[in-house]
Amino acid sequence: MDNPKIRKTLINIHLFLAAFMAPAFILLAVSGGLYLIGNKGEVTKSDVALPAGATLDFKSASIEQEVRDLLKAGGINYKFEYVKDRGSRIDLRPTSKTYIEISQTPNGLKASRVKPNFQKSMMELHKGHGPKAFKTYQKLVALALLFVVLSGTFVGLFAKAYRRKTVIATGLGLIVFLGLALF
Repeated sequence: MDNPKIRKTLINIHLFLAAFMAPAFILLAVSGGLYLIGNKGEVTKSDVALPAGATLDFKSASIEQEVRDLLKAGGINYKFEYVKDRGSRIDLRPTSKTYIEISQTPNGLKASRVKPNFQKSMMELHKGHGPKAFKTYQKLVALALLFVVLSGTFVGLFAKAYRRKTVIATGLGLIVFLGLALF
């Protein structure tokens, strides 16, 4: 990269995006690290009364509307963005904040209000189970991360002073990644 103006622009974009992504990566590092050491978070559940004889077909193409109708019929004021089918249970997402889960039991439908603690909320965001707007933000962060990694590597490879260090660090990173992922 012989053009200093292009290099400077690339570095500035790289630094701006890295700083922009910092909160997302702090969330990932803290929630993921706590999860890996066994702190997965906790939830508290409380029963939600559904109308007597209520039924739902979890495989229905119109399940979201049917759930909205069921909640309205039961006088339950709750807004959700989408339904996640888990077989005999559905979660009304986002699950990064208090949500409702509805289960099919031998005795009919059972609903619970589920309140995640802070760690569980962070983990739900980490896993992409947050609000749709946050999921869009996460997709943008993923694209920005790709740009930051590639631009940093290219700047390192094309700057003579950093080329050797970049090649060594990239090679070591690749060896560790492949060694841990494949063995």
